[in-house]
Amino acid sequence: TGSGGFIGRALAARLSERFTVVGLDVVEVKGEHLTQTVKVDLTSDQDVADALARVRADFGARIASVIHLAAYYDLSGKPNPKYDNITVEGTRRLLRVVQKSFEVGQFVFASTLLVHAPAEPGERIDENWPLDPKWPYPASKAKTEELLRSERGDIPLVILRMAGVYDERCRAAFLAQQIARIYERQPLGYLFAGDPSRGQPYLHLEDLTDAVERIVERRDRLPKERTLLLGEEETPSYEDLQRRIGELMHGEPWPVYSVPKPIAEVGAWVQEDVLDEDAFVKPWMIDLADDHYELDIGRARALLDWSPRRSLIATLP
Repeated sequence: TGSGGFIGRALAARLSERFTVVGLDVVEVKGEHLTQTVKVDLTSDQDVADALARVRADFGARIASVIHLAAYYDLSGKPNPKYDNITVEGTRRLLRVVQKSFEVGQFVFASTLLVHAPAEPGERIDENWPLDPKWPYPASKAKTEELLRSERGDIPLVILRMAGVYDERCRAAFLAQQIARIYERQPLGYLFAGDPSRGQPYLHLEDLTDAVERIVERRDRLPKERTLLLGEEETPSYEDLQRRIGELMHGEPWPVYSVPKPIAEVGAWVQEDVLDEDAFVKPWMIDLADDHYELDIGRARALLDWSPRRSLIATLP
């Protein structure tokens, strides 16, 4: 599902070398690596049933792996009923029809590492680290994880808690905005609200598709239920990224100044609510600016013989 998206297209290309790949998406996107795309609205019981009936009629009742990427996401930081209707209940609709109509080798759910509580620099989180999603997007993922565990029945389940995905074209919103601010020498390109020594890990798109391919290949050997953290073990700090991007863009040392959160929140509020500007940085992002994550990917390494071959710092140039 979500076959027309950034990750979906890349996975289709990777898996099409060995599997028949059928895409489900809210729009009928044509893809050269998809055998077929079926349009589906995950908010409709009937639409999900009809779409999967079409898949069964055209390809039979055996599915090696259901890779479920489709979900709702926005940057407002505010609750939205679509999180429940698309991400949570949409997953329930998909799972129920799959259980009823197909023989399924595994169900792979794309979650996020942001379901976890943040850590302190030097602490590495693993899959058993406490959960504490801070805003509606990861909260909807955590709720869907719980649903899948309780309702999966006999279908083997793999939950992927992924770091932020990027590629050489920089299709990662937060990173792209950071680069743009520095390139344009905006005031925000020199500032950070909070402690700039904090950071979050990333995951190259090709390393993600490599991991998913290994998950599908090993579906008969994996535990019946497993959660995996996927991401780079190196977490560059916001300051590291800021300085490196500035050096690469402008060929000069790039200063970084820390701004107290209350001042930054007032500035973001003035931009959005007083000046009516569509600012990328929202007050809720400032609240979470000090959240820090470093990953222990030992479980993915042991089960999949996988570790990232790329790094964000090495890819920045």
